[in-house]
Amino acid sequence: MAAGISSRALLLSINNTQQQHHCCQTFSFRTRRRSRSRSSLDLSALPLPLSTRLPLSQPAKLRVLCQSPGLSGPDLAVQDGQDRLLKVPVSNIRNFSIIAHIDHGKSTLADKLLQVTGTVQKREMKEQFLDNMDLERERGITIKLQAARMRYIFKSEPYCLNLIDTPGHVDFSYEVSRSLAACEGALLVVDASQGVEAQTLANVYLALENNLEIIPVLNKIDLPGAEPDRVVREIEEVVGLDCSSAIFCSAKEGIGITEILNAIVERIPPPKDTAERPLRALIFDSYYDPYRGVIVYFRVIDGTVKKGDRIYFMASGKDYFADEIGVLSPNQLQVGKLFAGEVGYLSASIRSVADARVGDTITHYSRKAEKSLPGYEEATPMVFCGLFPVDADQFPELRDALEKLQLNDAALKFEPETSSAMGFGFRCGFLGLLHMEIVQERLEREYNLNLITTAPSVVYRVNCVNGDTVECSNPCLLPEPGKRRSIEEPYVKIEMLTPKDYIGPLMELAQDRRGVFKEMKYITEDRASITYELPLAEMVGDFFDQLKSRSKGYASMEYTFIGYKESELLKLDIQINGDHVEPLATIVHRDKAYAVGRALTQKLKELIPRQMFKIPIQACIGAKVIASESLSAIRKDVLSKCYGGDITRKKKLLKKQAEGKKRMKAIGKVDVPQEAFMAVLKLEKEVL
Repeated sequence: MAAGISSRALLLSINNTQQQHHCCQTFSFRTRRRSRSRSSLDLSALPLPLSTRLPLSQPAKLRVLCQSPGLSGPDLAVQDGQDRLLKVPVSNIRNFSIIAHIDHGKSTLADKLLQVTGTVQKREMKEQFLDNMDLERERGITIKLQAARMRYIFKSEPYCLNLIDTPGHVDFSYEVSRSLAACEGALLVVDASQGVEAQTLANVYLALENNLEIIPVLNKIDLPGAEPDRVVREIEEVVGLDCSSAIFCSAKEGIGITEILNAIVERIPPPKDTAERPLRALIFDSYYDPYRGVIVYFRVIDGTVKKGDRIYFMASGKDYFADEIGVLSPNQLQVGKLFAGEVGYLSASIRSVADARVGDTITHYSRKAEKSLPGYEEATPMVFCGLFPVDADQFPELRDALEKLQLNDAALKFEPETSSAMGFGFRCGFLGLLHMEIVQERLEREYNLNLITTAPSVVYRVNCVNGDTVECSNPCLLPEPGKRRSIEEPYVKIEMLTPKDYIGPLMELAQDRRGVFKEMKYITEDRASITYELPLAEMVGDFFDQLKSRSKGYASMEYTFIGYKESELLKLDIQINGDHVEPLATIVHRDKAYAVGRALTQKLKELIPRQMFKIPIQACIGAKVIASESLSAIRKDVLSKCYGGDITRKKKLLKKQAEGKKRMKAIGKVDVPQEAFMAVLKLEKEVL
């Protein structure tokens, strides 16, 4: 044995508890195949006497552990991070997510945690490692929640840390709520220079609703403008969290990362040990793989699940065999079994996207759970728009793409729609304007579709004369004026956090958008919170862009839906040559009807090609024309042959031409080109 192993001190131990081997480095040796260093060695491969060899099937594995001199803490963590598939007791599992306002450093902190724990090697590391979409990297934002399993040694004990990185924009708060339901704790990251922002508050409230342990983390303390003491006071005063044990860190420079990991272990409670109960696992995310079908991300709440089990989806009523089970670390790594408290993925050759929805409960087919998990609150779309393929032949591809994307983005809603101008398409519901933009971009990039989007609109509630209430998101479906008694529109409560220098411009912006002032309070000496109630239809345009422009980028906003209120709303129709053009119809407030009508008619005059007859372009409210433009006819010079003679001859020719134009106008049809529709839709987005 001494001939096969070097003279370093060896420790041979039977690893029944699998805890002692994390404190020392695994011995590396050469076999005939020149294999690389391994963390776990089967002694049957060593040149030991036959009497000392152990059979492979013996459950107590014998490990060779060699302690190398000069191994520091981070190096030990990196070495141990590669052993993250090994099981630990349930009391040593920690499930947590990172929540913050947009651009406060969540993804950078997640990158550093992965690097320090050795989950990702330095050579493989890149910025925004968990953001695996090109769109996320280009914009520098997180769109999808991502999970990663890490292994960390604390006081000679191995711990399994399941991290879920979440988006920060208000439009993706549904992603945040889904990730928080799978956790017991959260890191609240606040920029030490910018302080508490609107989405910081919203995310804290989401975490408190889920009864999570919150650890305040002040990021970017290395910046020259960082004011950690001021931000700590802000968090205590505005959010109401005790910041006596807040952690000061710089994710970019690696300051305070070890303290964060230690706090996760010490302060976040472990999941409950319910492995003996029937299986109940919560699906918190899923996506469609063209080769493997639907891949489900889930958190095991009760029981255990292993490869080959026949599983049952309680909401859809479908059953499958689990072909592959594994963990996300952050790439997919296969394991044989997952226990209560663990987070992993599952592949079962699920071909139908409707069979495994987010929020469904997985249980065993032979030992079903009595009650499914609560799941998630259904996402309510706030903004609607029409999506139409430029090429009508792509309609089936658009439907398949929306179904697959809905699997990955449960907040997306859609239904078929037909337009006389753009053919067959879908009316889609989104949580906000950024959500709408991202979905359109993903459809075009990931599924190679060319799309036209109509102007964003909201759902109106129409109270009819006969007592019925009709919900309408498309102006074409609005009941006739004689049949409706009133129209209600959705209102939101918007909270703007801004430095005191920009209070005036932001109040002016809200007043221009029919906002109703509710409250203003100073959260610190230099920062104020302004609360307004305003129609959602006024906010789905360029409100956010204007907010950033008027505050030079310093203000932030967060909004919540508060209900419907009655308003003076009208349907604005566009007539071209006396014919209604339904795709250009909009629902506007009475005060803005003239401005919108004037802008639309002027734009259409520029875009519609001239015809052989005069074309009137009119904006109408019912039968009343409020704005009008006319496109002059292309005229042939019928007087060119009249080189002289009486004026009556010329009048006769002009009269004959006018009669022809009149006859042509009566039977003529104006074809509005696709470019005109797209330009007008873009204009509607600007003026509404």
